[in-house]
Amino acid sequence: MAKRVAIVGTGQTFHKSHRPDVNGQELINEAVLRALTDADLKMKDIDAIVIGNMDHFEGINYVDCWSVDGSGGTMKPIIKLTTGGTTGCTVAIGGYHLVGSGMFDRVLIIGWEKTRSRTPQVLSLQPFDPVWDRMVFAGAISGLAAEAQAYMARYGATERDGARVSVRDRKHAMNNPYAQLRKEVTLEEVLASPMLADPIHLLDVCPRSDGACAVIMASEDIAEKICPKPDWIWATAARHSYSYLGDVDYGRLTSMHEGSQELWKKAGIKEPRKELDVIEMYQPYSFGGLIWIEDMGIVGHGEAPRYIWDGNTDMGGELPINPSGGVIATNP
Repeated sequence: MAKRVAIVGTGQTFHKSHRPDVNGQELINEAVLRALTDADLKMKDIDAIVIGNMDHFEGINYVDCWSVDGSGGTMKPIIKLTTGGTTGCTVAIGGYHLVGSGMFDRVLIIGWEKTRSRTPQVLSLQPFDPVWDRMVFAGAISGLAAEAQAYMARYGATERDGARVSVRDRKHAMNNPYAQLRKEVTLEEVLASPMLADPIHLLDVCPRSDGACAVIMASEDIAEKICPKPDWIWATAARHSYSYLGDVDYGRLTSMHEGSQELWKKAGIKEPRKELDVIEMYQPYSFGGLIWIEDMGIVGHGEAPRYIWDGNTDMGGELPINPSGGVIATNP
């Protein structure tokens, strides 16, 4: 990358299951104003905007154009990026490249969602192939359940192992004033909650949240003038490894493995378990907290349950994961 890139300001809303007091543009604007305040910048200082959401959830096509009253993007370069559940990562990578390439000095990146009036599980079927996949796929929950079942069959994991991840993340969320679900749960409560798709219970999965987050990235030329201690970005990586359900290696996440290995190489990380201080992961259900840390190379295949039961990923452990509470506590 031509120039180093840093985060110089952030802002987010207080996430809730439903925000009937605001429309989508107003929700976005809350996060934008907080990010600008955090960076001590004005909208006139922003050179470009990257915005993204699960656009088919809201039923809004040109979100980049529609959102300008909230994003402040009037007469500014603005681009929409959307890659389903990975949109939050994608808009961040997009903003990073716009700044790192030297095209812009200050870019505002926005992720948001306001889905309460929609039916995401039905809408989530639409991107799938209408002949091969759509008629046999019952939304996100069933796909995640298939992954969890495959992992259990391969390595002998149990429902209790998955529930332990939910207990951890819900406990961590108690320290996050912006989280939606700020209430601890026990193993017994997770396992006694309604079964959605075996082995996934209601408390194994994320909620639906209304919320928005905005981040301001700046080039090395001006970052330290804006922020006395900018958060420098070392590397980024992205993978979208398959298009059809039949291509998935259930019980593993190929894209996570390939993307993380590229990231460690770019950042010069040899032993991520020893060299990382913390991980914040897009993890919409409990078993992802087992499977995906193995695919990242934090532990070996089949070793995640013991690693987590030993408290290594709790706050104060060897490698805390999702100190914010993660997606299991908040899912805009």
